Amino acid sequence: MPEWVGICIRFAQFASQMLLVGIAAFPLYALRSNERADATVNLALGALLPILAAIALCATVGGFIVMSANMMGVTLAEIDGTMLLSMVSETDAGRAALGRLAALVTALLVLAWRTDRTGFRLCAVAVLGAVSLSTLVWSGHAAATEGVAGTVHRVSDTVHMLSAAIWLGAILCFLWLLRSSDGAASSGRPAIAARALAQFGRIGTACVALIIATGIVNGQMIVGWNGIGDSLAGPYGQLLFAKLAAFVAMLALAALNRWRLTPALANARQTGEPRAELMAMRRSVVVEAATAAAIIALVAWLGTLDPLA
Repeated sequence: MPEWVGICIRFAQFASQMLLVGIAAFPLYALRSNERADATVNLALGALLPILAAIALCATVGGFIVMSANMMGVTLAEIDGTMLLSMVSETDAGRAALGRLAALVTALLVLAWRTDRTGFRLCAVAVLGAVSLSTLVWSGHAAATEGVAGTVHRVSDTVHMLSAAIWLGAILCFLWLLRSSDGAASSGRPAIAARALAQFGRIGTACVALIIATGIVNGQMIVGWNGIGDSLAGPYGQLLFAKLAAFVAMLALAALNRWRLTPALANARQTGEPRAELMAMRRSVVVEAATAAAIIALVAWLGTLDPLA
């Protein structure tokens, strides 16, 4: 099987599950109870979250089959039910995949449940998505670390992914709130977006701090301080450097959004039509989203490489 197929499956797993967590959590901390009835939440519950959960479910099944074939040294055509059952019963990665499937199926059932308890449904999906996302540590480099160090690595990797998921989900929600449409500037959506942007400042700062701290721990666990120079000579180190460069770019965009564009948007709403400020914010968030997608693609690629090769 071509290597790029496995990378695409990993990208689908990471992207769909991170967005599932981040988008479900966003209305809980960034929107007021009356604002959760806005089209943003209705879209998330009615279409976007079920689609993301379904993509994650399909990617999990595909990824498990590919992983099983690679671990057993057979082709995809040679994989059968006995091999898959053996993977589930005898390997941590197999049991993690089974837990991921259970969490995603439960999330889909919660999303299909017709009830007015919007906050409860969002909270349940966010928690189930977090459980699902955390199981991915058993199919990456953290799974290869043993003992106490392995536990530390897996916890750090989980916190790293969940923090990134909150950030990524917020970016997509802001894109929706800031989307261009007739009458957008005169509707209540820019007001919600401006206040939510200010509210996210504190959450975003915490996410960045956790991403940096856990990134340092993960880097030490994988290549170590003494191995950084050697890793840069190979494809793993070069892709890791590209990921770090993209992350720095995201930090710069986030700082621009928080300290310049968000106050400008809030001030413009007080004094007149904020169309120019809305366009500037949209452009910045679009670039931030594209950079985040590039980082997820690099993470998916990095997971298939030997750090010391």
